[in-house]
Amino acid sequence: MPNIKSAEKRVRKSAKARLRNVEAKTKIKGGRRELFSLFDKKDKEGATKAFSEYCSVLDKSVKRGIITKNTAVRRKSRASDRLKAL
Repeated sequence: MPNIKSAEKRVRKSAKARLRNVEAKTKIKGGRRELFSLFDKKDKEGATKAFSEYCSVLDKSVKRGIITKNTAVRRKSRASDRLKAL
């Protein structure tokens, strides 16, 4: 347990930030699961819509500093390659 008042506040802030980050990463994983399941079902129309939502979630996560820009670009690239292959 921290002894300094500012360190106590930092613990509180980091706990809140961790919850936000976990929630956002869960949303990313859920979007990826949904998208890839549509790829497996060969549903191009649904996959196109899910792809745009997935890209939106990734971009918002980058903006909030949850994942890095290159990670988002790599994931979008891989997803778009799968979409083109349909």
